[in-house]
Order: sequence, then C-alpha cells, then structure tokens
Amino acid sequence: MAEEASAPAPAPGEGKMTMVVGADESDHSYYALQWALQHFFPPGQPQQYRLAVVTAKLPAVSAVGLAGPGAADVLPFVEADLKRSSLRVIDKAKELCAQVSDAVFEVVEGDARNVLCEAVERHHAEMLVVGSHGYGAIKRAVLGSVSDYCAHHAHCTVMIVKKPKHKH
Repeated sequence: MAEEASAPAPAPGEGKMTMVVGADESDHSYYALQWALQHFFPPGQPQQYRLAVVTAKLPAVSAVGLAGPGAADVLPFVEADLKRSSLRVIDKAKELCAQVSDAVFEVVEGDARNVLCEAVERHHAEMLVVGSHGYGAIKRAVLGSVSDYCAHHAHCTVMIVKKPKHKH
C-alpha cells in the first residue's frame, strides 16, 4: 500500500521504458541511484526511461519485534521514526533526481524484497536497479540479501550496482 505516490503507474507502451530504483538510507543505495542517473539519465539528453524510486518502510510491529506489556506504547514512536526515515530517503532521492523530467517517488510499507518486486509489476518496469551492501556469505544468509532475492524473483532485468571499495 503506497503512502506517497506522486503519480499513478504509467500504462505500458506509452513510449518510454520504466526503471525502478530501490532506495534506503545506505550509501550503497544512494550510490546505485547516482550510478543509474549518470548512465541512463545524462543531463541534456532525451530521456529513454521513466524513473520510479521506491523505498520500503517496515511496519512498526516488525521493527519493534516484541510483544507484551509496553509494546503498544512504543509503536506510535517507532512508526513516526520509520516514517521520518523513509521521507528522508525520498527527499534525498528527489534532490539527486532533480534533472529527471519523468520521475515518481514512493514509500511502500513492507519488506524491501517484496516491495521492489511488486513495484516492478505495478510499473511494468523493464529494469530494476538496486545497490549491493557487499555482505559476505554468512551475513547474507542470516540477514537475507535484497539484491539476491530481486535477481531471482523480479520479472525484469535486475542491475546490482556495487559501490567500489576505496583504496587507502
């Protein structure tokens, strides 16, 4: 369920292909968005893609992960914090995408894996761009990898953008 959608999903075949970019508060996510902008939305060039920047907001109950006395008292504060966090992501994405003429920005409640795959379907996207956190095999197995999941389940091309490691 979208909390903030700038426009309804475009109908397929309106001339432009659609690219969905997954965004969260990580540097990896912003790097992936900037990479996509640099390579697919160069300033002064005709834009071949519509852009949909999508961020997932966990339900407060999932984020708290506890039950019992006092849990209900905490939920409104957690919900407000999660909403502020997702709006910060969208605000930064809007700044980065200032030169894109055809863009929508969405905050969708749910797990990022499902939210991004559903956004691909909703927008009839030809491409999904996600950042890679660069987790090792153990962390990926424990935490789950959004990029791995999307690569296997999204019904479009999935581009996983890795932020280069800086050499000191």
